Amino acid sequence: MAHSLPHSHAATFFSPLLTRKSHKPRRACLAITANAPLPGRKLRAAVIGGGPAGSSAAEALAAGGVETFLFERSPSTAKPCGGAIPLCMLEEFSIPLHLIDRHVTRMKIISPSNLTVDFGAKTLKPDEYIPMLRREVLDSFLRSRAQSRGAHLLHALVTAVDLPSSSSPTAPYIVHHTIDNSKRTLAVDVIVGADGAHSRVAKSIKAGGYTCAIAFQERIKLPDDKMEYYKDLAEMYVGNDVSPDFYAWVFPKCDHVAVGTGTVRAKQDIKFYQRGIRERVRQKIKGGRVMKVEAHPIPEHPRGVRVSGRVALVGDAAGYVTKCSGEGIYFAAKSGRICGEAIVKASEGGDTMISESDLKREYLRKWDDEYLMTYRFLDLLQRVFYGSNVGREALVELCGDEYVQRMTFDSYLYKKLAEGSRFQDVKMVMKTIGSFMRCNIVGREMEAFKFKV
Repeated sequence: MAHSLPHSHAATFFSPLLTRKSHKPRRACLAITANAPLPGRKLRAAVIGGGPAGSSAAEALAAGGVETFLFERSPSTAKPCGGAIPLCMLEEFSIPLHLIDRHVTRMKIISPSNLTVDFGAKTLKPDEYIPMLRREVLDSFLRSRAQSRGAHLLHALVTAVDLPSSSSPTAPYIVHHTIDNSKRTLAVDVIVGADGAHSRVAKSIKAGGYTCAIAFQERIKLPDDKMEYYKDLAEMYVGNDVSPDFYAWVFPKCDHVAVGTGTVRAKQDIKFYQRGIRERVRQKIKGGRVMKVEAHPIPEHPRGVRVSGRVALVGDAAGYVTKCSGEGIYFAAKSGRICGEAIVKASEGGDTMISESDLKREYLRKWDDEYLMTYRFLDLLQRVFYGSNVGREALVELCGDEYVQRMTFDSYLYKKLAEGSRFQDVKMVMKTIGSFMRCNIVGREMEAFKFKV
């Protein structure tokens, strides 16, 4: 998740169903109007939050000529996150290879009945892998790069945002913040809210609430022989014992593993499910030492309001974490960049004021046209496959299909809908139906066994 919950790439399994381009819905035209010039100064933007979304927005803004202030309250910490990114992100966002901790080339997906499927060993190409990194390392790099492009980095806690006090199209927003316990304010023309699931910026524009999951994980230092097992391996576990509606994971880091789980429906029981995943991997992590315990809310769907006035939400604040896989890093960075570039374009390089219609036209429409159907599709998959042990057994069984694996990796690694075969797509649908039929029997047998015990 955009914590995100760790990005299980095997969970985008049915990307072949998305290989046919759909007709986009007709939209009302957003008129392009002339914006007021800003004589003697540049457009001033505040970016609240210094994660991948905020840093990418700040970099695009500063590089494009906008006076940019990037607020980050805690630069030395990072939220819990699996740390996986798609391979294409390395080139698209110029991520240095030395930031990568692990090159994952193998995944194991384990069902409630302990059916295990190797995912990727036969289907990844020799030069393909899933980059794993630590969020604290990535976030620091992206913030530093935004600074190098001209953004002003403020180590500050934003406490409130005042909306313009008049109807003037140039009236400022006021950002209240504290630096070293000193209260300060900053007047700006535009705000980009990249401040996470509990966004203050979202509250200030009355963007409405949304459902949040919780991600919980422990970073565990393993003995050398145990760490060797996980050097290029990530594991994903499904079952009612580890999550009622998501999955649990073991992801390799630089010198330790992250063991965790997530849930939407039973957040109050998250520690129970964490004990469940620890029990499932007990022998594999035996002798390990817990280095750090982390928990964080993860948005479950895009907000209904993501642009209001001259305020735009990106990343977790906008709700850009995918269902089913929990992927958030790439979409956070991408939304921040698209938003930043949209503001630069609408303001003609920072020389004119922008409006709500500019943000909706240049940012929101572009984002929705590119990704909205993906979010809806993955939401459907999560409801089908994660709602019961029957669905989870079927999911794992289907993951053994090499065609499903190849389509999944093509879609995940390169963030493009893979071109599949219609014949193979039909076969996959039939296999899905067959898996559900077989796994329904498995599910009944497991329930019967549970009652006997």
